Amino acid sequence: MASHLMSERTKARSQARAASRLAAVQALYQQDMEGTPVPTLLHEFHNHRLGATIEDAEYAEAEIDFFDDIVKGATARRDEIDVAIAAKLSSGWTLARLDKSMRAILRAGCYELLARADVPVGTVITEYVDVAHAFFDKREAGFVNGLLDAIAKDVRG
Repeated sequence: MASHLMSERTKARSQARAASRLAAVQALYQQDMEGTPVPTLLHEFHNHRLGATIEDAEYAEAEIDFFDDIVKGATARRDEIDVAIAAKLSSGWTLARLDKSMRAILRAGCYELLARADVPVGTVITEYVDVAHAFFDKREAGFVNGLLDAIAKDVRG
């Protein structure tokens, strides 16, 4: 019985973190598009997006502290993150050439690899590949996988 409860709790936490990652990518995308200040973004997501139902799409309950950490951290360390991402792009590619959704996914994933040693590398990569599937085709999801894996080797050894 206890193990069943634990697995349900672990599953719920995993789903909440997945929802937090997707919301963080959406927030970072919005910031990239509109230059929305972080406190305004967080307020908007806390009050209107996280756990809400918008256009009949129910947003899963997110882990708010985890969401906040990704958004604040990826924003605060954006220059460092962008350098790490740019270093792994193919010759002739720049961060500016990437789709804004792709930049948001890579920035969030890179932030977790840099700052969230409590989250295993495999989990970070798998979760952001899943997020990429929500926006892109298989090829782009593979790109997310390869780029985050290369960054992980640099920052986590």
